[in-house]
This record gives sequence, C-alpha cells and structure tokens, in this order.
Amino acid sequence: MRRIVCLLIAALAVSHATLTAVAQKFIPKTIQFKGAPEYSDQELLTAANLKKGTVLTYAETNDHSKLLMDSGVFDGLTFKFDGVDLIFQIKVSPQLYSVHFENLPLIPGSELDAKIHDRLPLYHGKVPAEGTLLQGVIDFLGQSLATQGIHSTVIATPSGALGSSKVTSMTFSIASPTVRIGPIRLQGVSPPMQAKISRVADRSTGTPFDTENTATNLEHAITSVYADEGYAAAKAHAERSGDPINGADAVDIAYRVTVDEGRLYKLGTIRLPADSLVAQAEIDKMISGQAGGVKGPTIRGVWALISSRYHSKGYIDFAMTQHPEFNEAAGVVDYSVDINPGPVYHMALLKFDNVSDELRKLLMRNWQMFPGDPFDESYVSGFIAKAQTSDPVLMRTLAGVKVSYNVQADPMSHDVNLIIRMERVH
Repeated sequence: MRRIVCLLIAALAVSHATLTAVAQKFIPKTIQFKGAPEYSDQELLTAANLKKGTVLTYAETNDHSKLLMDSGVFDGLTFKFDGVDLIFQIKVSPQLYSVHFENLPLIPGSELDAKIHDRLPLYHGKVPAEGTLLQGVIDFLGQSLATQGIHSTVIATPSGALGSSKVTSMTFSIASPTVRIGPIRLQGVSPPMQAKISRVADRSTGTPFDTENTATNLEHAITSVYADEGYAAAKAHAERSGDPINGADAVDIAYRVTVDEGRLYKLGTIRLPADSLVAQAEIDKMISGQAGGVKGPTIRGVWALISSRYHSKGYIDFAMTQHPEFNEAAGVVDYSVDINPGPVYHMALLKFDNVSDELRKLLMRNWQMFPGDPFDESYVSGFIAKAQTSDPVLMRTLAGVKVSYNVQADPMSHDVNLIIRMERVH
C-alpha cells in the first residue's frame, strides 16, 4: 500500500505549467531513468512496456510506472515531464535476494540466467520476496520444465541463516512431483572395483535430486571409495544422461559417471598443521603398521579421527582439505592437511520433544552438556545409548523408541539449540 500511495502522490506533483490536465497528451523527446545504474534504460523501458516516440497521457505514464513498482524491484518511483524529457527517478529495493535451485532438473549458470533475463529484463540473478518478477521467474521455470514433459508445481521459499529471521536467498524448488536420482551408468570402472562402485551407485539411485550438488556428490562418493582402496589419483566425472524419466509419482534424473582410476599407491606420510587438535604422533601411530600396504581402512580412520576431534570441541563449521603428493617412481602418496576449524559453537537450549514431564526430568538429570559448553556432536549421538546403559528405568522406558535430533546452529551468535524428539515405533 505504501508504494502505491507514494506513486500517486508523485504523479499528482507533475508540473501544471507543463500538463494543464491529466488527460493532456505529450511526446517526450527522451525517456530517462535516474537512481538505478545497475539497470539499463532499455531494460527499464521493456519492463515498463514503454516505447520511445509514443504519445502518452499522465494516466498512461502512471500505468507504466506501476508495472515497474509491481515488479518488487523498486522501493519508490517518481516521474516528471519537463516539456521535453520524461524523467523517472527510481529507488532500487535493498531487499533483493540471490537465487538458488534445489531440485529442478535444469542446468544452473549463465545460460539459464540469460534465458530468464530475456523474458524478464529486470532479472539480474536476484529476485524480491514478492512481486511480478518473482512470479515471472516461477512461471518461466515451470514452463521450461514443461518442455521436458515435467508438469510440476514450482515454489519459491525464502531462506536464511539458522536462528535468524533475516532472508538471505530465495530457493526455487519443485513441490510436486518428487524428483530423484535415476539410473546411474558407470564407465571406466575396472572389474576389481566394479562391485564396490556399483554399490555406491545403487545407494544413490532413488535419493533426492539436487540441482546444484548431485553431480559433485556422486563424484566425491565414488572417488572416496577409490581413495580408500589406494587409488589416490582417481577422478570421476558425473553428468546427466538423457531426458528426465517421468513416472506416475516421481521424476528420475539419469546420470553417466566416467571414471579415470589411475594407479594404485601405497600410503606414505600424513602431515598435520602444528596447531592441530590431533597430535602428529597419533597419526604416525595409526599408519605405522601400514607402510607398504593398501591404505583404505587406515586413511578413513585418520580423516574420521581428525573430524570427530574438532566436532567434539564445538567446531561445527570445521573444514579439512587433503593435498596428495605423488611419488610416481616409488608408487607412494603422501598427504599434507590444511584445517580451517571455524568458530566454536556453544550449547544454548535443549528441548526434549514429545515426552512426558516425568521422562523429561529423568532425561535432563542424565544430560551433562550444559549451556555455555562447547557443543559436542558425538555426545548428542551417543547420549541415549549411554543414558540407557547407566539407568535401568530409561532402559525400559526407551525400549522401542525412535530418536531424532534437530540441531539448530546460529552462525552469527554461534549458539546451538537442540531438539531431541522421541516417537514410539509401533
């Protein structure tokens, strides 16, 4: 409502010396836009459905202005005709959000952005929380999917940081039908690795499809198995294969994964940063008995140890990068490791959901991670089993109960709210 009122007030302010009546017609020599340099005059003219050299009335100019305001891209707009030029003064909204695609079987990137822009000239990779631009993107995506035979319901969902109501992006997704990873065809897999890699493909088939991450996730899952088996230089390339497969209640996206296995390597050394929470001596001890042997179980254990040590100290955003160094002559791979621990997160709020008051008191009496303590993920996952072992009453009460965890970590305050929900399995 505020936007429309401002527009009408601005319209009434048009100079009476120039326009003696709102029905008077005029032909501006130029049409100019001020205040939005990120948008070209042609983009704004197209969005406003304005053409140079057109005869206009005040009411028609107001209607064209409303097209811009209804887009949701602008916070305010005024216009004036000075007898020669029609000048729009516009203010771009600060609340425009980057776009993410969740499960749309389209190829994100510059080509898709260009196609959207051709249809919607005010689209520059961002959208407002409401307005005709947002709806236009939804409609365009739905129509693009329909050309593939996918008749879907596309929705836009604002998203932001956990624990905050601030919107930082707009996620477009298919609400229905379900979109899944379909058949995965493997190429370049040797007979000794066929069974192991086929199991990775089988586990992935039927899981939710992710527009931006599925290919990368498949590549990582497959190369991780190869690394475990000593193929430290193995590479995998995943790409969509063929058209989407439209079923009665789901759409399957087929993939082709091409593997370059490389050669087998023996494990040499693993070097950690000097300030690592895991001592170098711990790593050396783990791999000391594996010199000259296949590294799979050992190296998995090394990465798991490092990850669990940091997560147990509250480093939820912990990231680790392994840098392999190959000695081709000896057939040995050494690793140097970079660690980015990120901030320490602390326990804030704990809630046991869907339990009786009596059971809640009993669980709280056993809980030992208190507000302000570094958040230990391993403590959460092992709490129920440990509590049952130490308390016969909990052992009986929780028999046949399914436990789920909802960890809400705020990246701004670094506080963690934890909800533990219990449901009895029938």
